[in-house]
Amino acid sequence: MKVVLLDDFHPLINETLLKWGFEVIDGKGFKSTDLIRVKDLDGIFIRSSIPLNKSILSQLESLKFIARPGAGLENIDIEYCKEVNVLVFRSPEGNRDALAEHTMGMILSLINKINTSNIEVRDGIWLREANRGIELKGKVFAIIGYGYMGEALAKRLKGFDVKVVAYDKYKTNFSSQYVEEVSMDFIYKNADFVSLHTPLTPETKDLVNTSFINLFNKPFFLINTARGHSVKVVDLIEALENQKIIGACLDVLEFESTSFEKFSYADNPKFKSLVKFNNVLLTPHIAGWTVESKEKMAQVILNKIRDNFIS
Repeated sequence: MKVVLLDDFHPLINETLLKWGFEVIDGKGFKSTDLIRVKDLDGIFIRSSIPLNKSILSQLESLKFIARPGAGLENIDIEYCKEVNVLVFRSPEGNRDALAEHTMGMILSLINKINTSNIEVRDGIWLREANRGIELKGKVFAIIGYGYMGEALAKRLKGFDVKVVAYDKYKTNFSSQYVEEVSMDFIYKNADFVSLHTPLTPETKDLVNTSFINLFNKPFFLINTARGHSVKVVDLIEALENQKIIGACLDVLEFESTSFEKFSYADNPKFKSLVKFNNVLLTPHIAGWTVESKEKMAQVILNKIRDNFIS
């Protein structure tokens, strides 16, 4: 098979493909149109920087699979791939543990004011009462989107004696020792924490907006480690100002580039307003981004290709 690697993946991918006798093309720096010039292309390894729409895919007549080491598939025309029997592989199994651990770290840092008090102490400021935190125990923690990531987080949360509940529009009957399946109405009435674990689709774009926030009976903490465009920043700022949202952990932002590698909005008025809040914790899309997860995502993808194409 002839495959092209469009990004910097774990060396395990290149090494294994060569061991299988694949022809491997280094496609770092490629644009989507460059793929058309590769004759008899069987497979593409991709992340999020390059769109694979129908106009491109329809010209790749030999294409058999697309491999996405990671979770999101918003840059790939999945419906067209189904029509022409191009298999699409992803590997959320590989970074779910890393994402769950990162999410827990953000939550605990925010509610215990670890990040802000660390900065204060370094500046010679010693404030105990002002930095009194709150506990997770006894709270209602709602997960929206109960796939690999949501389930991994639920398992970590269970040890904190919180009531973990989840809603997934496309999944049912998933209650377990770690989570209780509930309706969105239950979440609106009871949630103290809301964590997003949804893909980016037309349904989830700007999901968290003023209308959504106003449905909640009480103020809550918001956590987003999914996709930046699922939270409308201007509405989040308003909710932080009127204290309908107590605080937020944001690993992703609507200002990110499609590749997730670039950020050029430091002077954006919305971003400037957001960073003024001490009860907002930000990281640069690194939930799930560990040394171990990079290798695990590679191995998961390779296993899926092996099971489908290597006899």
